[in-house]
Amino acid sequence: MTGILLDMGRMEYGQALQLQRTLVQERSAGRAPDTLILLEHEHVVTLGRKTTPANMRPEGVPVFEVERGGDATYHGPGQLVGYPIVMLHDHDVRRHVRTIEQALIDAVARFGIKGDRVAGHPGIWVDGKKLASIGVAVTNWVSYHGFALNVNTDLSYFGLIRPCGLDPGTMTSMERLNGEALPFDEVKAVVAREYSAASGTQFVHHRIVHADSRNV
Repeated sequence: MTGILLDMGRMEYGQALQLQRTLVQERSAGRAPDTLILLEHEHVVTLGRKTTPANMRPEGVPVFEVERGGDATYHGPGQLVGYPIVMLHDHDVRRHVRTIEQALIDAVARFGIKGDRVAGHPGIWVDGKKLASIGVAVTNWVSYHGFALNVNTDLSYFGLIRPCGLDPGTMTSMERLNGEALPFDEVKAVVAREYSAASGTQFVHHRIVHADSRNV
């Protein structure tokens, strides 16, 4: 199978959310293939369906309440965000989450990082620290929302919230684990390749849109 890879550069969260919702409609109607969106966001906090008031106290950044699973999280420069807009033909949301986890485990391994799963906490963990978060939503058995991998992320912004209901100090990044910043575009390419392998769909560049010329 072949799908579309959209590299959107850096994109404001509201624009990306609208893009996802449009693509979900197109995929549901059979007018578009599976699509993997990869991008960075400007500083933003998003609140999933499980967010409680105790887990959010953001100030000075935009906040969006969204339909994905999970709790509050932060997105920002240096973090790779992926939104797989894919048809779940088997109606198995857990398998979809495991596929994302496996792709990220395989991707970070390419950079010398051993990621693991933690039961009950979707995402990727390294020695008790959370490296990547996952939160998905499904409409008409088409998935959207997805994952956030901390590459060269400024982890101090997680102090605005209790990310995924956890202490902000629980979060880590590839930069912190490796002791130096990583080439962001290289990480992005590896994640795209590993998600293609894990999902069994080859995602190929359809078009590249740079919503913002600034890059990390």
